Amino acid sequence: RHWDTWEDGAFSHVFLNSLNDGKISESTDLMPDEAYDCPQKPFGGDEDFIWSFDGKQILYVTKKKFGKEYAISTNTDIFSYDLATKKTTNLTEGMMGYDMKPAYSPGGVLAFVSMKTDGYESDKNDIIVISNGTKVNLTKDWDGTVDDFKWSADGKKIFFTAALDGTVQIFVVNYPGVAKAAPVVKQLTKGDFDVRSIVGNVGNTIVIERTDMNHAAELYSVDATTGVFKQLSHINDAIYGSLTLSKVERRYLTASDGQPLLVWVIYPPGFDPAKKYPTLLYCQGGPQSPLTQFYSFRWNFQLMAANGYVIVAPNRRGMPGHGVKWNEEISRDYGGQNMKDYLISIDELCKEPFVDKNRLGCVGASYGGYSVFFLAGIHEKRFKSFISHDGIFDWRSMYGTTEEVFFVNQDLGGPYWDKDNAAAQKSYNEFNPVNYVKKWDTPIMIIQGAKDYRVPVEQGLGAFQAAQLMGIKSKLLYFQNENHWVLKDQDALVWHREFYKWLKETIK
Repeated sequence: RHWDTWEDGAFSHVFLNSLNDGKISESTDLMPDEAYDCPQKPFGGDEDFIWSFDGKQILYVTKKKFGKEYAISTNTDIFSYDLATKKTTNLTEGMMGYDMKPAYSPGGVLAFVSMKTDGYESDKNDIIVISNGTKVNLTKDWDGTVDDFKWSADGKKIFFTAALDGTVQIFVVNYPGVAKAAPVVKQLTKGDFDVRSIVGNVGNTIVIERTDMNHAAELYSVDATTGVFKQLSHINDAIYGSLTLSKVERRYLTASDGQPLLVWVIYPPGFDPAKKYPTLLYCQGGPQSPLTQFYSFRWNFQLMAANGYVIVAPNRRGMPGHGVKWNEEISRDYGGQNMKDYLISIDELCKEPFVDKNRLGCVGASYGGYSVFFLAGIHEKRFKSFISHDGIFDWRSMYGTTEEVFFVNQDLGGPYWDKDNAAAQKSYNEFNPVNYVKKWDTPIMIIQGAKDYRVPVEQGLGAFQAAQLMGIKSKLLYFQNENHWVLKDQDALVWHREFYKWLKETIK
């Protein structure tokens, strides 16, 4: 099974049809008799298959592994199907991590994003170009990880998005071609916002989607030379005009190991510094997911603030946007420095007179849900309420039930039965929330999706039963038709209603 579906023996393939004189030919399967998927499960789309610039090949992305090998590997490859010879060639043979998002320049140069390490889904993502059979890493010396990218209209550079210091910005890297000049990465945009995606570009203008914590996605144009924005769509202006929006503030604290730590603080509308406010520590999932200026219809900071809460959202260890080393420091240290980052963040904000330290809550999903379970056993009565959504409660059970085994192998260090593996044993013992459940003493609500095969139901049910048997005020919110996320409209309404109802009962 994968994400929220069971394997049923059927696979998605790429098919080719010819159109001649208005007639469509029979379909040709480019992956005949292969037990592999394109688009890739669970989130692949039409970016996984493209025409070559000259129309003579079709490129597609797939992971040619099945069963156990599929579960423990991230080694996708980009294959080229030649229409004339009907032969398929692996263009990324020997490249062991994710290879994805192939795209040609106007002049026929192929670019794609690639990770080096098999089994590490959050490895540094680089832009690779292939020209005349030679692979060149354009971002090798840049201390970040690439997300979305587009070629410039002249084929001389590539625009890409990447997390940076709690935001997502546009960068540009030159393509030197056959010249020996080194590629240079430059930041094009700057500000407290997220560039969610690059829609396209014409001449010197880039069209993008942009968000911030108070505004859903709108279309903007960006001058490719100056980085100046112009808003193109105004879908929600009337709604925003009727609302008092939250103030969002970036703060820099000093972590326990002396490193600078970015913390987003979101204030209630009409904030009065003379008043005291209940405050929520928000724990981000991933764990290697950036906490940037995103706008979510699920974990919506504006809505939390509008309900009267100050939100404290740390860019703790493990998040992209602060260098590759910072991103990697969470692997095999789940209950270590990043938990100290969380606690020092809430402790520092509690020094502010407007934070009511007697009304603190802690909320999060996925790795954030794990963080909630872990903090529930070590918080030393800081918090009055917890909410964990699809969080990991017991790593041993998780290892035996999750579908992407490469994730737990990489981030925990290996299987729990490897007694000679010090990193793995530390993960399953010192960093395992179930081992601290005897110290739970605080009300907790647990949210679980029945179709969540990433963090399966055993995690939520085990945590809820433990809380119930210990006599702790607790609630289980169980969605029979949701996966790791709550996506159905009516379920989302229930989620929000119960989320704020629980907080009101326990800390408001």
